[in-house]
Amino acid sequence: MQAFGRLLDVMDELRAKCPWDKKQTYESLRPNTIEETFELCDALIKHDEKNICKELGDVLLHVVFYAKIGSENSGFDIADVCNQLCDKLIFRHPHVYGDEVAKNAGEVSQLWEKVKQKEKDGNKTVLSGVPDALPSLIKAYRIQDKARNVGFDWEKREDVWEKVKEELDELKVELEREDKEKSTKEFGDFLFSLINTARLYHINPDNALEHTNKKFIFRFNYVEQKAKEAGKELKDMTLAEMDALWNEAKLMEKE
Repeated sequence: MQAFGRLLDVMDELRAKCPWDKKQTYESLRPNTIEETFELCDALIKHDEKNICKELGDVLLHVVFYAKIGSENSGFDIADVCNQLCDKLIFRHPHVYGDEVAKNAGEVSQLWEKVKQKEKDGNKTVLSGVPDALPSLIKAYRIQDKARNVGFDWEKREDVWEKVKEELDELKVELEREDKEKSTKEFGDFLFSLINTARLYHINPDNALEHTNKKFIFRFNYVEQKAKEAGKELKDMTLAEMDALWNEAKLMEKE
């Protein structure tokens, strides 16, 4: 509490005395908030404890900054932010603060969705709580997860593979016809079914894809570096030469 009070005092002083901090608004801070959030996500996926701590601080700064601006507009302050959050958490955990019973995490999730639709200014429909601005991959996962919470899901997760195969076959047909509009739609359906598969097998598809992105970057950078050391440009190398270096990078990862 002492540390949080110190943070609020520092924020007050910066807002009063720093020319840059004085001129900030909700709109001007927003791009920085997005950047800081992504930097936190990067640290989280790397399990980089030092940077997780640092990036959490950066995100917290933005929360405090927005609350400071809110207090100047006579709309709300940091106490309102904290109290509203506490009220919401208590309301959404009737199995902790009330008489409801939830024996496992799955039952908690189902109860959470049910309670959210009951609360004042809560979600009016099951899917209304999914932000429109979410990246498409994450949005698809959240849509499917919310539908699951009200029982709209596969009875056996193994059954999803038939859907994946069906969507892949439909995609191949449209790709062979070279119908770009229909191919785009079918590719979306295929991706949606893969994301659904990941969810059913308890894999976060966004995390999985980011791990693969980082793996590809490491391997490709290795190929490029080795090519430079040999005095070659990538565009002048054969695919077989690049594959050989790619396989070297794979062995380095295992080591």
